[in-house]
Order: sequence, then structure tokens, then C-alpha cells
Amino acid sequence: MSIDKFISYLKAEKRFSTLTVNAYYCDMEQFIDYVRVEYDIDDLSHVDTPIVRSYLVYLKEQGLANRSINRKLTTLRTFYKYCLREGFITKTPMNGIKSLKLEKVLPKFISEHDINKVSISECDDFPSLRDKLLFELLYQTGMRQAELRGLEDNDIDRAALLLKVHGKRNKDRYVPLSVQMIHMIDQYQAVREAAFESYADRLLLNDKGAAMSSAFVYNKVHHLLESVTTLKQKSPHVLRHTFATHLLDEGANLVAIQKLLGHESLSTTQIYAHNSIEQLKQIHKQAHPKG
Repeated sequence: MSIDKFISYLKAEKRFSTLTVNAYYCDMEQFIDYVRVEYDIDDLSHVDTPIVRSYLVYLKEQGLANRSINRKLTTLRTFYKYCLREGFITKTPMNGIKSLKLEKVLPKFISEHDINKVSISECDDFPSLRDKLLFELLYQTGMRQAELRGLEDNDIDRAALLLKVHGKRNKDRYVPLSVQMIHMIDQYQAVREAAFESYADRLLLNDKGAAMSSAFVYNKVHHLLESVTTLKQKSPHVLRHTFATHLLDEGANLVAIQKLLGHESLSTTQIYAHNSIEQLKQIHKQAHPKG
């Protein structure tokens, strides 16, 4: 049973992003290798529930975190659900397989004091203006790095001070922009057009005028955060967490934050409320005489 049709299904019908599809493909390849080596099975329709359970044990023995194992379980559930729908199997081996318990890990974020210490060159050359805009868009809108890389010039509505963000599963949302941000974009675009005769159909470009890779964005953010935080994780996603936490601390309600982040479920957004509660506990502990 080939996984090629399954991958096509993820792209065409589920409309998963390229990164998600690649993750599903790698998960399936790993599972195929496991059942082939351990059970001499080449046809995934012959897999039963005990084999899936043994695979979970194998993953734990490899030192994988429960969150990573659960993601692989999600891949297998989606695959066998697809096989049921297509009539390749009559019973899924995922029945009775439960996800592993997760420890509650609060999102890491950077304090407002430390964010204000981020030093970006004030030069008006292309790389400096691009790096500043890249950082400010991530922090001021809370968008994902993939959404940032996908931005185009016509996504900016200057009259309404809005930015159209192309989210997961091709769902668009609008986030507000400040007048200062519009001015920053205008300044950057003028320098970009002077720097390149032709360039990729994207708002933000790399130093060669091409579309930015995820590694390019990660390295830029990591470099800028390196001098202001001791957090181990210094990624674009930390800026997304920081955006949400700062909004909540300033009184924004969870529903508004949910819409700005593009979360499908409010329960996903509620983790930031726990962040603020933990922060209040810490303040109380340090400041109250009997804390």
C-alpha cells in the first residue's frame, strides 16, 4: 500500500502546508521502516494494534518526547482513517491507541523590557531595513514565520491599516498595522526596488532578492535576540508567544488574541492566560511580605 496517494490527499484535500506534508511523509517513512525491519511487513494494511503499540515502545526507547510521539500518532491516525475511507482496510489498527500524557509547558516569551533592548541597525541600506521590518512584523502581528515569508506587497491595505495574513490551510485573516509600521514598509519597499532590478513576488526578500527560507528568518531572529535574553529558544515562534503574552498583560481579551493569532480553537489560546497567572504568582511571591 503506497503512501503516495495519501500524501497527494494531504496536499489537495486537507490542504496542509508544505512543512506539515513533509513532516507526515517523514513520519510514515519511519513507520514503514520499522514494520519492515521488525515484522517483515511491506503492506501497511497488515499492521495491527499490537504492532502500533510496539512502535510506541520503540519510540520511547529512542528517547522521543511524548509530544513528538503524539505527533507521529496523529500521522498514523490520519493515514489509517484515509485508508478506511478509500476501502483499503476494513478496520483501523489505531483503535484503542491513546495519546501520551503531556506535561503542561508554558510558552516561552521575552519581557517587554528585554524586547525594547533589541538592537537593530538604524542604517537605511536594504539589509538593515529588511531585518528591522522582519522583526517588527513578527513581534507586532504575532504571525508565524511561514506566514511572514508568504507576505506579498498587495496584502497591505494602507487605507484601512490592515495586513492580510495567509494562515494555515489557506485561511486568511487580517491584522492591524500602525501608521509607523506602514511608514516602515514604505521606506523598505523604496530601498528594495532600488536594490534589485527584478525580485521574487514577496514583500520580504533575502540579500539576493529571492524569497526567504525558514532558516534565513530563524537565523535573523536568533541573532537579534541573542544579546537580550537567556532563553534557550530564540526563534520566530518566541516572538509569536511574546506578542500574545504582552497583549494579554495589557488587558486584551482571549477571543481577540485568538483571532489575531489565527487559532481555530480558543483552548489553544488559553495557554497564554496560564502564562500571565504564573507571572502574577511570581510577582506576589517576590513582593508580598508573606508571599
